[in-house]
Amino acid sequence: PALLLADEPTGALDSATGEHILSLLLQLHRDSGATVVLITHDETLARRCPLRVRMRDGRVERMERGDA
Repeated sequence: PALLLADEPTGALDSATGEHILSLLLQLHRDSGATVVLITHDETLARRCPLRVRMRDGRVERMERGDA
């Protein structure tokens, strides 16, 4: 897909499976150029994404580059 929306894709998973899912999403982005919008409350997971958009009360609070 050109766009993939993932709402808390690792939220109910054990850490190993969550890591695997995140790796697959990042690989999809790198290999195909697909835009992956990942919604999470997990700061560690968010830091691994190439771009983070922090929202509060429905508004963009800030945008920053990640580690990926």
